[in-house]
Amino acid sequence: MPQSSLRRADRISTILERVASNGSVDAGHLAGEFRVSHATIRRDLQVLEDQRLLSRTHGGAVAVDVAYELPVRYRVGQHREEKALIAQKVATLLPKGPLTLGLTGGTTTHLLARLLAERIGLTVVTNALNIAAELALRPRLKLIMTGGVSRSQSYELVGPIADQTLAGLNMSVAVVGVDGISARGGLTTHDEIEANTNATMIRRADRVIVVADGSKVGRVCLAGICGITDVATLVTDRTADAAGVDAIRRTGTEVVVAGELR
Repeated sequence: MPQSSLRRADRISTILERVASNGSVDAGHLAGEFRVSHATIRRDLQVLEDQRLLSRTHGGAVAVDVAYELPVRYRVGQHREEKALIAQKVATLLPKGPLTLGLTGGTTTHLLARLLAERIGLTVVTNALNIAAELALRPRLKLIMTGGVSRSQSYELVGPIADQTLAGLNMSVAVVGVDGISARGGLTTHDEIEANTNATMIRRADRVIVVADGSKVGRVCLAGICGITDVATLVTDRTADAAGVDAIRRTGTEVVVAGELR
């Protein structure tokens, strides 16, 4: 995508990636790269500073000292092509015919929901507000949504109310989005309450498929969801660290690389 055509959310995602990689960004360089005014870049940086995702300086911005969870509305622009390939691959892996499918929140699970929206005989169980909004008016499928407390970072409903709903349901397959996956750390995310709700969904599913773009393979975040041996299949992309993928395969978990010729 040409830099001049970037939407604001995509522009902000790119800025955050640069800050994470380089430690700082220059407003003048960004304005030239994105072909927008300096005032536009200053507004972008102000939005990110207001959310404590960076700290503005004279002429640019620098990284904050603490790790952060990128809000889902900005994650959409990150690794867009890889996530689309992963969602497409998962759609082909799901069983044919009637299916009860659990979907956690996440940008890749949201893309998958769009691909499945016209499928007949599908029941979707989700705690994700954006996925529910995508599917609520689709007449061919049945949608079950948990209650719970909304997390603005991920659009997920979490906590005891969500856990109680999930504990009473049975799913053939759960497709789970994560912030990190590794052989040593298993499945991890940034928030411990969200981790517990996702773990409840996993326990209620006969088969667990994890969707994670390559940037998440080998990463370990704060809150553990479950061990790697609870996962039947990881679907990732060709940017994933080869050593991390091999380590996960050695645990017995199947790893499918989207876009790879098999």
